[in-house]
Amino acid sequence: MITYNVDGVKMPKIKKRLTNKWIKAVADTYGKKTGDIGYMFVDDEKILEVNNEYLGHDYYTDIITFDYDEEDVISGDLVISLDTVRTNADKFGKEYTEELNRVIIHGILHLCGINDKGPGEREIMEADENKALAILASLQD
Repeated sequence: MITYNVDGVKMPKIKKRLTNKWIKAVADTYGKKTGDIGYMFVDDEKILEVNNEYLGHDYYTDIITFDYDEEDVISGDLVISLDTVRTNADKFGKEYTEELNRVIIHGILHLCGINDKGPGEREIMEADENKALAILASLQD
């Protein structure tokens, strides 16, 4: 089950049924099934608090992924700062919705085993994000 919740922000305008179908399609490309995935949309202050408390990091970020995977079933909690998504959309010259979709799927890619912190991993993550966004576009046609 995939759930969407908010804490201190308005629910973003996402098509939940389409997003769920997309997430399942992307997970399937990695040979994974979806288990319990919970999205929590928050503001910058809340994500900073979560980053401090759970990861010991004192900085803002767009997403924090808590991975509860078991074998080929992906499960986790994904905390997304809508403030940072908006800031990044402006910074990178992207539409807000496109940047939000990129961040939504970024967490799923982490759950599927794609990392972005080591040498060369960021480029792999970006390529996989682009492939995932192409899957979303094909589902919307």
